Amino acid sequence: MPTLILVRHGRSTANTEGLLAGWTPGVALDERGAAQAAALPGRLAGLPLSEIVTSPLQRCQETIRPLLDARPGLRPHTDERIGECHYGDWSGRKLAELKDEPLMEVVQAHPSAAAFPGGESMRAMQTRAAEAVREWNARVERDHGPDAVYLMCSHGDIIKSLVAEALGLHLDLFQRISVEPCSVTAIRYTRLRPFLVRLGDTGDFASLAPREEPSDDEAPVGGGAGAP
Repeated sequence: MPTLILVRHGRSTANTEGLLAGWTPGVALDERGAAQAAALPGRLAGLPLSEIVTSPLQRCQETIRPLLDARPGLRPHTDERIGECHYGDWSGRKLAELKDEPLMEVVQAHPSAAAFPGGESMRAMQTRAAEAVREWNARVERDHGPDAVYLMCSHGDIIKSLVAEALGLHLDLFQRISVEPCSVTAIRYTRLRPFLVRLGDTGDFASLAPREEPSDDEAPVGGGAGAP
C-alpha cells in the first residue's frame, strides 16, 4: 500500500497572532510561512509524488503552490475531510483567552470527549480524516501501484490525529504528539499495519533550544506556531 507524506501548512498569520484560526477565511501564510513553502520543493525533491491532496483552506493552498509550480505535471485534489477541525464558536479567538474556558481542560486531558460549541467533536475530526486517508490509499494504489508515494497538506490537529490512529493510540493521547508548521510526517501503510517513518521533520532543530519564556505544559490547540 502507499506511503503518505503529511505536510502541515507553513506558519500562518493566525499562528503568529496567537489565534485559533479554524475555518476562518483569509488566513494566509506569514513571511516565514511563505519561505517554508518555498523550501518545500527542495526538501521533497527525491520523492516521486503520484498525487497531491490538500485541505481547501488558504494556508494549505499557499503552502503547496511552490511544490505544484515545481511539478507542473501534478494536479492538486482538494478534500474537505482533511480540512482543519471545525472549532465553531472558538474560531478566530485568542488562544490566551481560551485557556480559561472549562472545555480547554477536556481538550487537553480527554480530547475524545471534547466537542466545540457550534463546531464538531475531536472524534468526528479524526474519523473524517482517517476515512479520507483510507479512501486515498485505495485510490492511489489502484492508479499508481502499491509502492506509490502521495502527499496531503493539512493541519496540526488533523495530522496529530492521523498519527495517533496509525500508531493505534487512543485519541486521548494525541496531545502528546507535536507537528510544527511545514513539518513533514510520513506513514507507510501495509496490509497488516501502518509504519510511522517520519514525525514532524522540519530539518531545523531551533525549536529544541531553550526559550526565553518558560514552555507551556499544554498542547497548542491547532498545532502552534513552531520555533520562534
